Amino acid sequence: MPGVINMDDLTDKDKAQMELDQKKIEVKLERWLTSKCCEEIKDYIVAAEEEDILVKGMPEDKNPFKEKGGCVIC
Repeated sequence: MPGVINMDDLTDKDKAQMELDQKKIEVKLERWLTSKCCEEIKDYIVAAEEEDILVKGMPEDKNPFKEKGGCVIC
C-alpha cells in the first residue's frame, strides 16, 4: 500500500497526472439513476424492518442497558 502523499511536494504536472488517473478510474464506474437507488434502499429497509431494533425496539430480556435490580434505601 503506498504511503501518504504530500500534495505540496508534487509538481503541477504530477497533480494533473493524479487527477487524470482518478478520472480514468471514475469513468469506468457503473452509474445508476437516483430513483433506482432510492427504490432499492427502500425495499431493503422494508424487508429488514422486522429485525431492526431501531424500528421495532429492543426486547426487554435482551437489553444490556436494563437495570439489573431496583434501588433500595434502608
